[in-house]
Amino acid sequence: MIASLGMYDRPETAAANDRLWNGIRGHLLARGLPAPDRLTRGEGAYWAAWQSPDLILSQTCGLPFRARLHDKVTLVGTPDYGVEGCAPGYYRSVFVARAADAGKPIDRLAAGVFAFNDRLSQSGWAAAQPLFAATGRPPRALLETGGHRASAHAVLDAQADLAAIDAVTWALLRRHEPALQGLAVVGTSAPTPGLPLIAAKGQDGAAILAAVDQAIRELSAADRQTLMLQGVVHIPVADYLALPIPAAPDRVISLA
Repeated sequence: MIASLGMYDRPETAAANDRLWNGIRGHLLARGLPAPDRLTRGEGAYWAAWQSPDLILSQTCGLPFRARLHDKVTLVGTPDYGVEGCAPGYYRSVFVARAADAGKPIDRLAAGVFAFNDRLSQSGWAAAQPLFAATGRPPRALLETGGHRASAHAVLDAQADLAAIDAVTWALLRRHEPALQGLAVVGTSAPTPGLPLIAAKGQDGAAILAAVDQAIRELSAADRQTLMLQGVVHIPVADYLALPIPAAPDRVISLA
């Protein structure tokens, strides 16, 4: 059995995520559903978990869900992080640049080097497509970093001029990494459905959602604040699939 909550898991949130999982696990077992003792972390928390027939619960990104997973998994629900300007369960990206460049037009910044975490990222890649379309020209170069944190630091270190970062990740970065005070938000994307919780195909999504909902309600106020977690909602599969799948980036350079 596999369970993972890796999308917003970092050292400062790991203990709270473990307590959240312990609560979910207890409510799953009380419903007669299987649940592993602990969360899977590391590389096994992502694609390996999402595609496993043994997946009990994980969190993925909206673009992998609609592009590759939606017909192979069970959609459980969507956590609500209370992102400003977004409906419950929705989120957006923030466009960040160096604070010294915050006065420049965003289309000028977008025409430079754009850092993105992954070509199958809703917040890092797909969310930037309307901005590129509005500028009428692609970025001069694309820097694939492998993670939102790496994208932020690439901008800070002048390896890139602009990056699109998940608003929840950005809030956690600002909270825990003082060095990133050297960046500024210069724009935001349109809201889209947030990062969905999924289980293997054939799992009882409604029962799992009820267990997640109850566990979140029982979390301490401190843990909810640590995780920025306000609840969990149901967003239809059709709302995810209604978003376009962007073309893959070309002319990519890598930090590796």
